[in-house]
Amino acid sequence: MQRTIDINCDLGEGCGDDAALMPFISSANIACGYHAGDAATMRTTIALAADQGVAIGAHPSYQDRENFGRSEVELSPAEIRILILEQLELFASACREVGVVMNHVKPHGALYNRSARDVVVARAIADAVLDFDAGLTLYGLAQSNSTEAARSLGLMAADEAFADRAYEPDGSLVSRKKENSLINSPEIAAAQALHIALGGGVVAVDGSNVPLSAETICVHGDGPNAVAIARTIRSAFELAGVVIKAP
Repeated sequence: MQRTIDINCDLGEGCGDDAALMPFISSANIACGYHAGDAATMRTTIALAADQGVAIGAHPSYQDRENFGRSEVELSPAEIRILILEQLELFASACREVGVVMNHVKPHGALYNRSARDVVVARAIADAVLDFDAGLTLYGLAQSNSTEAARSLGLMAADEAFADRAYEPDGSLVSRKKENSLINSPEIAAAQALHIALGGGVVAVDGSNVPLSAETICVHGDGPNAVAIARTIRSAFELAGVVIKAP
């Protein structure tokens, strides 16, 4: 049976080459202005994605431009709901101006990581997305609270793995505070992505194999070798006969 997987990328953050990345990905997660970007950047990035036939998604975060959305903020479920809904409305407005529709939602940074381990936060995010548009797909860390909460509410979800991030033995991502958290080699990132795509799981930093199943694989658009990584991954997938398609 032929394998199908999505290559997604976090874009519209003002720190990467969005246009150069578009030909190699199948879905884009675009910053909503709370950790990076603004209305004009959203419209520009949405239009770039639409021109390349790339699925368009919102990338909401904590309201934390100072730390690029990578610091946790303690919020109640009600406050998280408002946080998500505000950003989805901003993003949907930009989509309407460009004349396209939103396909998915992927939380950013600390909010993403918190939702993976905290079922209360995961459910608050999923509930907000469901109420905003039940046809959206929620991207979250593979086999975590994020996607489990979404599916429990009847929302479509896509389990996500990472090509350019290192993994702990428990399946969580290595903290960015550690030196070995990022994978900057296009060849190593592509090998990790292909191993995941073919159902082999991922090798953790201690050498153990973490079993995981993913529908989408992320390349961070702000990485120093992001374009080379995305290009190498796409080439590896095509050579292996893996079909690249958004969920």
